[in-house]
Amino acid sequence: MLSSIRRIIYSRVGVIVTFGILIVIAIAFAAGDVTGMASSGGGLFGKPLASVDGQSITAEELRKRAQDELRAARQRQPDIDMAQFVAQGGVESLVTRALSGLSLDTFGQDQGMRVSRALVGSELRNIPAFAGPTGQFDQRAYEQLLAQQGLTDAQVQADIARETMAQFLMVPTVGAGQVPQQVALPYASLLLERRAGQVALIPYAAMAGGAAPSDAEIRQFYQKNVARYTIPERRVMRYAIVGPQQVAASVAPSDAEIAQAYNAARATYAAREQRDVAVVTVLNQKAAQALADKVKAGTPIADAARAAGLEARSIAKTERAALAAQTSQAVADALFAAPKGGVVGPVRGAIGFVVGKVDGVTQVPGKTLAQARDEIAATLRTQKANDAIGRIRDQVDDSLADNANINEVVADQKLTAQTTAPLLATGVDPSKPAAQPDPALAPIVQAGFAAEEGDTPTTVPLGNDGSFAIVGLDRIVRAAPIPLAQVRDKVVADWRTDRARTAARAAARAIVAKVNAGTPLAAALAQSGVKGPPVQTVDATRSQIDPQRPNPVLALLFAMRPGTARMLESPEAQGMLIARLERVTPGDAAKQPAAVAATRADLGRVVGREYAEQFARAITAFQGARRNQGAIDQLKKDLVGGGAQ
Repeated sequence: MLSSIRRIIYSRVGVIVTFGILIVIAIAFAAGDVTGMASSGGGLFGKPLASVDGQSITAEELRKRAQDELRAARQRQPDIDMAQFVAQGGVESLVTRALSGLSLDTFGQDQGMRVSRALVGSELRNIPAFAGPTGQFDQRAYEQLLAQQGLTDAQVQADIARETMAQFLMVPTVGAGQVPQQVALPYASLLLERRAGQVALIPYAAMAGGAAPSDAEIRQFYQKNVARYTIPERRVMRYAIVGPQQVAASVAPSDAEIAQAYNAARATYAAREQRDVAVVTVLNQKAAQALADKVKAGTPIADAARAAGLEARSIAKTERAALAAQTSQAVADALFAAPKGGVVGPVRGAIGFVVGKVDGVTQVPGKTLAQARDEIAATLRTQKANDAIGRIRDQVDDSLADNANINEVVADQKLTAQTTAPLLATGVDPSKPAAQPDPALAPIVQAGFAAEEGDTPTTVPLGNDGSFAIVGLDRIVRAAPIPLAQVRDKVVADWRTDRARTAARAAARAIVAKVNAGTPLAAALAQSGVKGPPVQTVDATRSQIDPQRPNPVLALLFAMRPGTARMLESPEAQGMLIARLERVTPGDAAKQPAAVAATRADLGRVVGREYAEQFARAITAFQGARRNQGAIDQLKKDLVGGGAQ
């Protein structure tokens, strides 16, 4: 049903993106996603932004993709908006990737390459989102999703074929990243380079004080930095929850149902015997007999087995049928016939001969219907609740597929609808900054921010008990600045901080000038009159710089010339740092083959991605891809005007 799909897909574009990602996941990471998503031949909507060999990419398609990528970006950076996405080159990246995908597809077809319908069908059937209760492809779920999203089977299969063609072409290119050892050697030596220097801090706190700002200065600062005091876009979600509590009144088991369940599981509640045993499997019967004699003579079975180069296997709290499944029926019968401490064997097992010892015997008393009643009732209640929730979800999915709104669904299922406060993508209510977001609302908020105004409501899972929520986007509260009167104290504090920062930068700039003119860093710091911590020494190799989260001081030292000084803001924004590079010791990896090998591997991965990007660019140029820059610029303006708040 649609419920298994809506857990990961909330929009029409999301469906197509999911198809593409599932098929080209390998090259998406390896090639830096240079192929991207290709549009349907001829373009589906709007004015063409670009074209390749008669196939177009339209403004409407790119608009939807931009919105989809913005939603994904908000998972990492909740306060990002469309204006930032556009300013960071998001639209150009989408156009480039779409053109690359179309170009690769048309190039492959021009070279006589084809993606068979059988391969497309195989990829489609392997998409986990379409797996039914048996784990196999569910045609009904697939058709319902397409109907709800307004897609056709032909469109979906065309996208899968296009991405598969890109995979055919890109995978060999990505894997061609071989780097000779002599090329890697200087890079490895560079990583071993060591640099030493000094670092001083000019704290912002040392620059505090001065006259209070005037009203005019406060207004000017507020207007200049209005983004600091702007509440990002918020969304109001309308939702209804379906879980065990909502169906509790209808799932209480009857006495007849409890009795029927007890009778069906009578063997479970009957008295039974459990045993702790140790068994050793020996391939040779003679060797097995020798082992059994040794154990019967008093040697612990584990020690006897170890002396023979074998290992005893302990099985605790096992019953006859379970032991028979692990060994053989003959072995289980022998061990359950022996007394505690008894040794049996050799007995023929599934493989070889088994010697066993009974370490413990436990008699498990049976349970009458009265004794088992509460346990059975709880199990039946859970089963019936899961079945009831599943039926409701199927009915809700069908109603939503028929374009029912959330009020209609709630009324039809006799549920209670709730409405959230205007929330940020993080689940925070800006009107209550001290309150923590409700973790239970996280899936509901995520679904709300994945939707667009006018989208059909969706269902999202809430827990392992089958509970789910029906979620609809009620309204979008556009981003807007907080009135100055409400944030005046914060504006004044920020103004003072900004003044201290400006003064600290000026002082740091003067100190850097003196140091570069020949004055020692400690002396220049003392002459400035700024009170800060003493000068610190730094000594590190280039390999100590974390490429994912580089230390800015180390990064600066390895970008300077010896004997020079530079400044930067401290990572914690506590003040201005002044760094002076004292000494550079070149590295030599000639006698460190492990370092060279690691560098070769790292360079190989980079070269493979570079080859892939260059190959995609070359194919795009070869296929005569064209861009309509005017239409692209207009799309960016439309996106900023419609969603930048």
